[in-house]
Amino acid sequence: MKIGLIGTGIMGLPMAQNLRNAGHQLYVSTHRSPVPAGLQEAEACANPAEVARAAEIIILMVPDTPQVEAVLFGDNGVAEGLENGKVVIDMSSISPLATKVFAKRINALGAEYLDAPVSGGEVGAKAGTLSIMVGGNEGAFARAKPLFEIMGKNITLVGGNGDGQTAKVANQIVVALNIEAVSEALLFASRAGADPERVREALMGGFASSKVLDVHGERMVKGTFDPGFRIALHQKDLNLALSGAKELALNLPNTATTQQIFSTCVALGGDGWDHSGMIKGLEHMSNHSIRDRYNETEG
Repeated sequence: MKIGLIGTGIMGLPMAQNLRNAGHQLYVSTHRSPVPAGLQEAEACANPAEVARAAEIIILMVPDTPQVEAVLFGDNGVAEGLENGKVVIDMSSISPLATKVFAKRINALGAEYLDAPVSGGEVGAKAGTLSIMVGGNEGAFARAKPLFEIMGKNITLVGGNGDGQTAKVANQIVVALNIEAVSEALLFASRAGADPERVREALMGGFASSKVLDVHGERMVKGTFDPGFRIALHQKDLNLALSGAKELALNLPNTATTQQIFSTCVALGGDGWDHSGMIKGLEHMSNHSIRDRYNETEG
């Protein structure tokens, strides 16, 4: 297939490489940067409109709602190159409510629209094991599914347009609150005099076990906070949750508290830390680091 991909950053580049390796012809926009290393076989297009004219399916992977809107509807945007039968897939993580508006505008041009945000980070993007949460109609989903299967493993049509983005926001709430819970548990254990690593090992054998406790709990104990998934990006996703909750007259108290802990991390210079670095915000507030005892034990 002829696939357009706009946004070849940390996530978009390996996703594009997997599509290319599967034999698809790629078209990428070079209006902001040249074709990246590792993707030289892709056809370079001067702007998103040219990508849309050349490709059957156009995939977006950009940072946030304003960037998606600009790529779709700005000067020389995707909308200018669309025609009947084409499919636009937004795999960014953006506002569910804005997504519904974007979908209607794209549908009015005769094209289909899918919102398909992902979970799994750079590791999942490289391995082609992303979880993909899709919103849109079944016909467009069926056309796009072979591409999703190249990029991911857990692929779910959640519902109509906006529902994929809603699922991603829900995912980010669950992950953030899990990180916060693990952080509090290990901080409590350490302050009480127990070895946080051994407490973590004990909890892994019971009902408290989770992927966050396994992967991020180890990061917390060892102090390895290179991203991963940056706190700044997780803050952006929780902002989507909290702004959406306000529009829906919904209270998300624990999400709001967790966002404030992320803000403490940012104030400490940690916007680029992995999101497991949330524990450093709690440590700062408690004047206690769980790694002090661990580092003494190690050496």
